[in-house]
Amino acid sequence: MTNALLLDAFIFLTAAVISVPVAKRLGLGSVLGYLIAGIIIGPYLLNVVGKTEDVMHVAEFGVVLMLFLIGLELKPALLWQLKGPILGLGASQVALTTAALAILGLIFGLSWQQALTAGMILALSSTAIVLQSLTERRQLKTESGQASFAVLLFQDIAVIPMLALIPLLAPMGDAASTGPSLGGWQDGLLIAGVICAIILGGHYLMRPVFRFIAQSGLREIFVAAALLLVILIALAMEHVGLSPALGTFLAGVVLAESEYRHELEANIEPFKGLLLGLFFISVGAGINFTLLTQQPGMVLGLLLLLTVAKFLVLQGLGGVSRMHAAHRWTFALALAQGSEFAFVLLTLAYKGQLFNAEMVALLTLVVALSMALTPVLLIINQRLVQTRVQQQEEEREADTIDAQDNPVIIVGFGRFGQIVGRLLHAHGIGTTVLDNDAGHIEVLRKYGYKVFYGDADRLDLLYAAGAHQAKLLVVAVGNPAKSLAVCELAQKHFPQIKLLARAIDRPHAHQLLQIGVDLVYRETVGSAVDLGVCALKELGVRANQAWRAGQTFKQHDEKLLREQTAFIDDENMYITKSVQYRHILAEMLKANQDDKRSELMSAWENQTDIDNGNENPEEEAPRPFFASQIRDTPTRGEK
Repeated sequence: MTNALLLDAFIFLTAAVISVPVAKRLGLGSVLGYLIAGIIIGPYLLNVVGKTEDVMHVAEFGVVLMLFLIGLELKPALLWQLKGPILGLGASQVALTTAALAILGLIFGLSWQQALTAGMILALSSTAIVLQSLTERRQLKTESGQASFAVLLFQDIAVIPMLALIPLLAPMGDAASTGPSLGGWQDGLLIAGVICAIILGGHYLMRPVFRFIAQSGLREIFVAAALLLVILIALAMEHVGLSPALGTFLAGVVLAESEYRHELEANIEPFKGLLLGLFFISVGAGINFTLLTQQPGMVLGLLLLLTVAKFLVLQGLGGVSRMHAAHRWTFALALAQGSEFAFVLLTLAYKGQLFNAEMVALLTLVVALSMALTPVLLIINQRLVQTRVQQQEEEREADTIDAQDNPVIIVGFGRFGQIVGRLLHAHGIGTTVLDNDAGHIEVLRKYGYKVFYGDADRLDLLYAAGAHQAKLLVVAVGNPAKSLAVCELAQKHFPQIKLLARAIDRPHAHQLLQIGVDLVYRETVGSAVDLGVCALKELGVRANQAWRAGQTFKQHDEKLLREQTAFIDDENMYITKSVQYRHILAEMLKANQDDKRSELMSAWENQTDIDNGNENPEEEAPRPFFASQIRDTPTRGEK
């Protein structure tokens, strides 16, 4: 048995190590890579693994760990802020999808008990696949990601009443129940007791326990304690017939305010990632291709029906909640699949004789295929749908602009443009703001900003915005091509206006300088120099020295930027100047430390005398020890 276990572990890990990097390189995402790996090693292709059900039981613990980590990220105050989306979107999605699928079940000839059960089970979506996929695409913090998370969270909570309701719908009644039955109010009291124990224990008991363990200084014991906590809660929830994932999520929320939150996350994250990978591989290996080949029309028809029904419900909810079109598509496609909880609920329905073995196998296959299809749908959404939505937005009519007397026009009102606008507004300076992201504009208007929609590379729009009489045009867009187009247009038709342009990086700054824009501001230089100045002060350099060093660096890096613009097409010369400067700077700093140490110490002591109120200090504050050395020396600066 030990050899068989090690062999299966070797096969699973080998499949993951090979398939996932290849899938990532092809732009398919890690989830689809895991699913493909499972299909390859599963019983219907290579058939090199044993019972995938045993692996699935272990791998499902990855979902439990994932919900615990999500709970750690959600402080109770933040969870309360999300109550609207959770109860609104989440409850509406579950109710409407259950009703729609139940009606379809009745049409297919199922009894009302079977139709309702199938509707509830298929209304759920895969927390593991959706969150993993959105996180990889950096969409979890977007409007669609937050809406998806709210729906998934409500679905996880909804599993509890489903676990209680399915046995009541079953012909065998409570025989299908997974938890102990003490009878009516006693069961409720037991469940409430377990939940209260999790909340109170997490709040009052676990902090001193983790503090005691942390004092031992043994990292492995802290890891063991974290896993023990999760397993204990999962077992307790499972014992009373509730979802282990919900219990660990609740514990995570309770511990979100703990000082050990980050340590818990760091210790559990590797286990979560590995077990989730095993879960996805198990799903792929469990796809019944024999049934698919025997009844391809039935299977693919049900798959299409499930996906389309959930997609339409989600699109409708996105429209009602006034979600932006691009985010609405992502929201609908991300959640249009079955859930990992469906496997558990289908087993429960089978034990209660609601479904026969053939129906359970058919629905399991449809759910597994829908989960495997999700990464593909998100790829299609990213590469085709989002591009089409963006093109439609660009074709939208520009807003009518009614603010032509403002002295400043700001093009692009994202994270960069907003800071400029807020500073000008604070001084009572009127601005006309243009942006071409319709969704972003809707959000800005909620905060009271007056922003007009339109592409500023159109002459008529700039004229309508008052560019013919404005004093300044601030180009703060994040697209270099769009930035250059706006600047060239303004220079050609509005020569009286002064241009101030944001540069995304050094090459973009070179391009702006080449077309004659004089006031160019690279977005990362100021903050990077500020951080460097802070680092110098933390290392013992006096505040005035550090500040002067930062100013000197910015002045001479700006000088180098303009000098290098002449060599933008000569890569060898461009690199030679940078390398030459780097060596010169290093030599100057070394010579400065070796030859002028006594002069520096004297200057430092004089400044200390000034700070301490001693008499006869030198009149001039000490200069930064490298400022004079790099005055005429270029620097590459940011890459």
